[in-house]
Amino acid sequence: MALLLFGKDPNTNGDNCPTVWVDDVSADLVVQGWKADEGTEAECLAVGQIPDSEAVIRIPARMVPLIRKACDEAEQRSAVQ
Repeated sequence: MALLLFGKDPNTNGDNCPTVWVDDVSADLVVQGWKADEGTEAECLAVGQIPDSEAVIRIPARMVPLIRKACDEAEQRSAVQ
């Protein structure tokens, strides 16, 4: 597995910031983001359970262009598989 980097949050210092990648084998999106605050997590829990293997994260809206590019790449790669 290799991850293709699509970008980090453009408004951070580059350390430990939201980031988006595409797995070059599975075409999955891999996302790093800020842990959601308690209010956001509580609202998500109202809809359903969050398993221990999952997390609620926040990605800033300014990253939409990077995520869109990553989604396009993932879609292309999954069509080939």
